[in-house]
Amino acid sequence: MKIIDILTKIDRRVIYLILFAVVTLPIIFPSAKSIRVMPPVEKLYDAIDNIPEDKALIIDFDYDPQTLPEIEPMAFAILRHAFRKRIKILALSLYVQPLGLAQNALISVSEEFNSVAVTSEDSIIYGRDYVFLGWQPPPLIPILGMGESIVNVYKTDYYGNQTDTLPLMKEVKNYADVGLLVSLSSGDPPKWWIEYAQNRFGLKVGAGITAVSASEFYPYLQTGQFSGLMVGMKGAAEYEEQVENKLNIKVRRKASESMSSLTYAHLVIIIFILIGNTGYFISRRKTKSSPTTPTGRPR
Repeated sequence: MKIIDILTKIDRRVIYLILFAVVTLPIIFPSAKSIRVMPPVEKLYDAIDNIPEDKALIIDFDYDPQTLPEIEPMAFAILRHAFRKRIKILALSLYVQPLGLAQNALISVSEEFNSVAVTSEDSIIYGRDYVFLGWQPPPLIPILGMGESIVNVYKTDYYGNQTDTLPLMKEVKNYADVGLLVSLSSGDPPKWWIEYAQNRFGLKVGAGITAVSASEFYPYLQTGQFSGLMVGMKGAAEYEEQVENKLNIKVRRKASESMSSLTYAHLVIIIFILIGNTGYFISRRKTKSSPTTPTGRPR
């Protein structure tokens, strides 16, 4: 039993060092492994894939730098999907903080496609294929107002252009011209879209959320109020899997690469829990089986 005794007395600094190694090494040497796609993500992919040609996709960017590692890969994957399928996009944010992150995602993915485009038809052109509406406070005003008229709520886009002069905005006037809205958020906005846009105007809603919010949002998926759902890093990795396999888009899959770190870290923690509990029960049994003195204490 000496091995068990040694393992149960491992210095905690050794444990931290092992965890540090299993988390950082997959990041330094990234490798995207195949991931099983679960029904919530598959539903969201299909909902976007089946948007009619005459309708648009609205993406609500409501994540911040703290939740960027989980949610930004979702944004990139959805944009790649939509641009490849030539689905028109309206991008916006209900808060001011995510505007820079939304702009980065839109520019990065559009440049990916434009770098290999041959003609203007193959290119992703601002104003024709997508529009970044920006931010309009407070949150409930744009949610309700866009049901009547989008250009009345967003008279100018993020770059200061008059929205009613943009070709795409002449086609997309209100929610009747929108096939789906996807809310990428670490907070309550997905609920607001359901409560005020879906219940009043019948807008279909999907969501990408952080892992800690899963229990709060799954009931909306089970009742059919969400057309699909991505949860945390794993949800983003599953959507990346769909985009690569079904659309043959071969790019770096950041969420899929990060899954190795999460998997190995969880395995290490489970192993140390098993070692600790095994050592505890063995030492407890030894204590019970030890001869005792008249006072009842083990010799």
